[in-house]
Amino acid sequence: MGFEAADDSDKEKGQNLPPNSIFRYNSPLVQVGLIGLVCFCCPGMFNALSGMGGGGQVDPTASNNASTALYTTFAVFGILGGGIYNILGPRLTLLSACSTYVLYAGSFLYYNHYKHQAFAITAGAILGVGAGLLWAGQGAIMTSYPPPNRKGTYISIFWSIFNMGGVIGGLIPFVLNYNRTEAASVNDATYIGFMVFMSIGTVLTLAILPPSKVVRDDGTKCTNIQYSNVTTEAIEIGKLFLNWKMLLIVPAAWSSNFFYTYQFNNVNGVMFNLRTRGLNNVFYWGAQMAGSIGIGYIMDFSFKSRRTRGFFGIIVVAVLSSAIWAGGLANQLGYSRGNKPEKLDFKGGSDYAGPFVLYFSFGLLDAMFQSLVYWVIGALANDSETLSRYVGFYKGVQSAGGAVAWQVDARNVSFLGQLIMNWVFTTVSYPLLIVLVLFAVKNEDEEEEITKAKEVAPKEVE
Repeated sequence: MGFEAADDSDKEKGQNLPPNSIFRYNSPLVQVGLIGLVCFCCPGMFNALSGMGGGGQVDPTASNNASTALYTTFAVFGILGGGIYNILGPRLTLLSACSTYVLYAGSFLYYNHYKHQAFAITAGAILGVGAGLLWAGQGAIMTSYPPPNRKGTYISIFWSIFNMGGVIGGLIPFVLNYNRTEAASVNDATYIGFMVFMSIGTVLTLAILPPSKVVRDDGTKCTNIQYSNVTTEAIEIGKLFLNWKMLLIVPAAWSSNFFYTYQFNNVNGVMFNLRTRGLNNVFYWGAQMAGSIGIGYIMDFSFKSRRTRGFFGIIVVAVLSSAIWAGGLANQLGYSRGNKPEKLDFKGGSDYAGPFVLYFSFGLLDAMFQSLVYWVIGALANDSETLSRYVGFYKGVQSAGGAVAWQVDARNVSFLGQLIMNWVFTTVSYPLLIVLVLFAVKNEDEEEEITKAKEVAPKEVE
């Protein structure tokens, strides 16, 4: 049910692995790739659906309310998700989680015919439970399975595979709605296409191994835990709210999903027609792939010192963030909620180019920002149990911000006001991340000395 203990014989087998065994089924690379494929099919397709603005509907009300329900339950189960993952293990946790994505896409297929919000809102709330479990498990796998000095690289590998789902998902509405240039909701085939991919992702979760079975190339395992229980996890999750490291991450977590509402509904949804929104999403999620690769290289290879790499990465993302949000401000001053622009088409030439580049840049920044935060979290610990709780806390706060953001838009807060809130939230997070790296992230040589000291101490007692 829970994680199984590592035994000495397994470890010896891991230590004798040949150098060319990187594609072993139980290697970190293969397992991170598999969770990437799962997220390609499930949240990747969900992102494509959300990225069209209003869940693909002309009126975004149902989508806004469903998203509010989603992120409200996500906030709770994101925090609880790490503990649940530690108790149930990856397969049962991820299988149950991914099935909720299929239900959510199906609720909009239903809405296409009957225009009843209740099913979509209920499905959104259920998806929030599933998403909390999925992302807590995904975060534990992505941050604890890789070698400590290659976490940025593995994060970028995951992020690229995951966001390819958004790229393919963006092509689905673009192709199926190509001849519908007027304002319209997407057709049934679009939702069915999403449901097929999500169902495949649900089945793929059965291929994920528990951390006790995953062996790195140096023979080490991701955990030696035998099992966890409800009492232990409840206590450990409660401690997170008093953990100064987690408190410093709160602004970054809050802002990292808050901007989706503005970008999807009020830039892509307001400025572009249906088919162009789908095409834009192909490039938005493609930009995320490029952004994750770029920041992954910086976080692993830019400097020898891990702490220096952390500082440099934060500065790079902060400067890029300021430039992109400044561009967003310049674009936003051209329209408002009461004075919406004429819908742009991708064949619109220069009129289309500027807003397209802005939306592309939003995708680039999202991947770099979130990959940076994941790297910082991954640098705080190496074991799966701790990191599943840390990531769960991050996703819980992130989803609380998302829930508020969807209601901010539903309450008709001005587009300019939403942009300013997003800019402020992200900007506040950078100095706090610098403080976290300064005091909590250790260089590799310092970690090795601490590990050796722990290994020597028991022998001295004996």
